[in-house]
Amino acid sequence: MAFRQMRRARQALPESESRAILKAGKTAVLALSGDDGYPYALPLNYVYANGAVYFHSAKSGHKTDAIARCDKASLCVIARDDVLPEKFTTLYKSVIAFGRISAVKDEEELRRAARLLAEKYCPLSSAQEITAEIEKYLPALAVLRFDIEHLTGKQGAEFLQNT
Repeated sequence: MAFRQMRRARQALPESESRAILKAGKTAVLALSGDDGYPYALPLNYVYANGAVYFHSAKSGHKTDAIARCDKASLCVIARDDVLPEKFTTLYKSVIAFGRISAVKDEEELRRAARLLAEKYCPLSSAQEITAEIEKYLPALAVLRFDIEHLTGKQGAEFLQNT
């Protein structure tokens, strides 16, 4: 599949900066094809590692049902969003990834992803605390992997003028 080219190409971020935004971001919005053809977009915590995005999930629910029907998704992370009301514009940087989602079945990969998530969002926890938490919730835990097929990053034109 050929993905669309960005209409305002001069605002495109280099791939390295787009990946840095993915790595540093705290919250992403995942867009799926939901029930009855309605889009389903949800915020989630994630970790970017080894070229993929990992996030946790319950083993059942709207998100898992949508993914089971169609594994294609997009994911958006906003790195900067400063409204400039006096100029009627916004200084922004964001990335959008397109790809496919699959459940992590390999227990080693699942534990590794869960550990990376815990280290990112609970940085003051010890390795022992993280291991105990993973073991406690492992039976109910699903980890999903978003394999990126296309990644774009964009910054506002006004941001270009101010950097």
